[in-house]
Amino acid sequence: MSKLMFYERPIALNRERHASLKLAVMPDHYRFAARTNAVPIMSTEFADAARDYPIVFVGEEGKAFNVAALVGMRDQENLMVDGDGQWAKGVYVPAFARRYPFVLSKTDDSDNLTVCVDEVYPGLGLERGEALFGPDGKETAYLQRVLEFLQAFHGDAQRTLDFATRLAKLGLLVPKVISVERPGEPVQTLRGLWIVDAAKLRGIDDARVVELFRDGYLSWIEAHLISLGNFTRLLARMERPAIATSVPADAAEGSGTTPGSFGGVTSDLH
Repeated sequence: MSKLMFYERPIALNRERHASLKLAVMPDHYRFAARTNAVPIMSTEFADAARDYPIVFVGEEGKAFNVAALVGMRDQENLMVDGDGQWAKGVYVPAFARRYPFVLSKTDDSDNLTVCVDEVYPGLGLERGEALFGPDGKETAYLQRVLEFLQAFHGDAQRTLDFATRLAKLGLLVPKVISVERPGEPVQTLRGLWIVDAAKLRGIDDARVVELFRDGYLSWIEAHLISLGNFTRLLARMERPAIATSVPADAAEGSGTTPGSFGGVTSDLH
């Protein structure tokens, strides 16, 4: 099975092998996400995510782009997950993180997507929590809700990829490097980020504007641009005062970090 962000040992759910398996959400549930500075988000989340995070595009010119919510300003730093493994209260949690420990993924012997669970999650067991299968071997109502969520997430992921690809083809994405200065520490530079260039957006022809509007992309672009003001909110969560400046992509100096790389229809349960 290919490597998936956040998942150590994802295994396909099996009706027989996992007939008695239950899942209890642990108090430190989000500890798995504590060592990333970016979490992928879907286009349907932009309105919610834009209130709490900078929404950025991550990728390389000429290749596919992902869309992510920045949750930290340094490598392996999630400012939204505290020492107790809890997400910051009142802050939107991206669906990419909310789906854990479940995921739709390809297994080694199939190209189809199947429901998997990270077997190292400490909340999995036989004694307490939500049952995944009933006495008749069928999915419980709980697992059915999980399946619906995963399938919706998979569809949203494809639409988000189409959205990012469209903006890249229109030449609307430009690289952005953030330089973070903290007293007594080397300058940190956050690389690999891309944002929509508002001037280029205003310069596209009317026909393309109508297409973007009809596809729902203009509202997503607007949410992205508004969200960029949240860089200051991230800085406020750092332990000591810091100053962040935007610098030319080809002129950044200092130690550089890049947002974490990103990892999921059938709902087959073997």
